[in-house]
Parts: sequence; C-alpha cells; structure tokens
Amino acid sequence: MTRIGYAAMLEQFHPTDLLDYCPAAEDAGFSAGFMVSEHFHPWTPQQGQSAFAWAFMGALGTRTTLPFGTGVACPGFRYHPAVIAHAAATLGAMFPGRFWLGLGAGEALNEHVIGGVWPEIGVRSAMLFESIEIINKLFTGAVIRHRGEHFALESAKLYTRPEVPVPIYVATAGPVNAKRTGKFADGMITVGAADEKIGMLWQKFEEGAREAGKDPAGKPKILQIHLSWAPDPDVAMDNALREWPNGGMAFPKQDIKNPEDFAAMAKLVRPEHFVNRCEVSSDLAAQTENIQHYVDMGFDEIYLHNVGRNQAEFIEVFGREVLPNLRLG
Repeated sequence: MTRIGYAAMLEQFHPTDLLDYCPAAEDAGFSAGFMVSEHFHPWTPQQGQSAFAWAFMGALGTRTTLPFGTGVACPGFRYHPAVIAHAAATLGAMFPGRFWLGLGAGEALNEHVIGGVWPEIGVRSAMLFESIEIINKLFTGAVIRHRGEHFALESAKLYTRPEVPVPIYVATAGPVNAKRTGKFADGMITVGAADEKIGMLWQKFEEGAREAGKDPAGKPKILQIHLSWAPDPDVAMDNALREWPNGGMAFPKQDIKNPEDFAAMAKLVRPEHFVNRCEVSSDLAAQTENIQHYVDMGFDEIYLHNVGRNQAEFIEVFGREVLPNLRLG
C-alpha cells in the first residue's frame, strides 16, 4: 500500500514555520511522514532559507510521530561519512524506527562551499558508495578502520546507536547507480520522470539487489513529486515561476555553484517548461490524477512538495480533497 508524505523544504521556509506545517500534515493524513531537504544554499535567493537539517530533524522528531529522513544528504564534502553516520545513528537512537537516511552524490550548490575540486559525476558516485560502506560498518558498533580510494577512518566507533540500524536510501537517476543502490542500500529515491526511465531504474535496482542476495520486493521505492497548486490557476503558475523555477530547468544542475546563477537562468524559464516536470494546476482532480499515476506504478512512499508559499492551505485542502480520493492499494 502506498503512503503519501510531506516534503519539508528548508530552502523555502523558516524551520520554525516547518515545525508547524509538519504536524499539520500529519494531522491531515500525510501518513508516510516527512522528507527533509538537506541544503547549505537555496536554489535561488528568492527561496530565502536554508536551515541546518540535522538540527531541524531533532526538533521534528519531538513534534511529530511519523517517520522522517533526509532528501538527500551528500557524504564526502561538507560531511565526512563518519559524521553522517554519527548524526544518523543519534537520530535513530532518539526516534527508534522513525529515521531513515537518504543519500545522494550531491550538488556543487551545497558542497563547493568548503573549497577544493568539484569532481566529475563518476568520482562523486564512487565517493557515495564508499561512504555507504563506511556508514554501514560504523552502524555495526565495531571499531572501524578504513583506507579507501577517497576516505580514511582511524579507530572509529559509534557508541550511541539504535538497536536496529538506520535504513539507507539512495537518490539516483541513472542505471549504473540504480544497480549499485540495489546492491548496497536499503531502498531507492527518485523524482518524477518518464515512465520508461522509472521502469528501467527499478529493473537495475532489482538486479543489484538480487546479485547481493537480497529480495528487492522488500526494498522501498520512494518518490518526491513537485507540484504547484493554488485556487487560482494564474497564482499556481506564478508560484512555480517565482518560487521554484529550478523545477522548469530540464538539464543537469549538479555543477552550478551559486543561487545567483540559478536566478539568472530562471529568467529563461517559461510556463511550458514545467510540463511533465511539475504539475501546475488549480484543478484538484488533475492533481489527484497526477499523484494516482505514480501510486499505480507501485511506489511505496510518495512525498508531495507544493512549491508555493501557501503551505497551510495546501495541507488542509489536499488532506480533505485529494488524499481521501487516492486509491492507495
């Protein structure tokens, strides 16, 4: 059965505001919990925020009862994988069975701030999966030493850990990493894409899981959907263009370093650029149909991100008019 969750976007909203929106979403029926963005910078200066996700999640766990996790953190630049493991294990111990760790290969937007070389995607992918190896070792509670291609670890042990290790989910959009995710992680995160591409990613994920002796049927398939809803269709489109223009940019964005650069590119984004990338509509039936499509594809968890500032209204209306009309299986 598919569960619907709420995307807590720290690029757009002050953390204390999100600590009101998230409990409201839980009360409204967003039963999957919360996918928390983990950024150093917003995509554009207009979005205006970028709080420290790890501090926010400690408060989130006390204000809600549902699961939550990072969507997604990048190990290897701002954070050594040992630091990610430390943070994840602590949240897992504080909120048993509720915290999951979403990881990805990162964007220069967030990771360039420490200086140094921003490597090609192949190197970043290798760093990601070496990081997962380190994190999983630390989750065992053993004293870990590691000398790898990208990272070193000397006599490290996590003393505060949950009884059951935190699950690791990987965000990926390519076949090679999808297969690696099946081998080395506990689930896969993706964003809305063509049905054929999603099917291919799942196939590669399942191949990797089987090669590692795991049953892919028990591994969560997670999706984040960007949408723009407002009662007025012109407002819905204006929200998309003003608040989330990056959603209309149909090109790789991992190498762009500054919010100001995204703002310059945003001047080229037009309404038609959101087609098949972000459902922009005041029609609740159309919004429901869009979500239902992904439910029918078999996603286990779908996190909704309404790109406008009208979060309280979105939560209330979707909780009343959309979620009850979804056929979740």
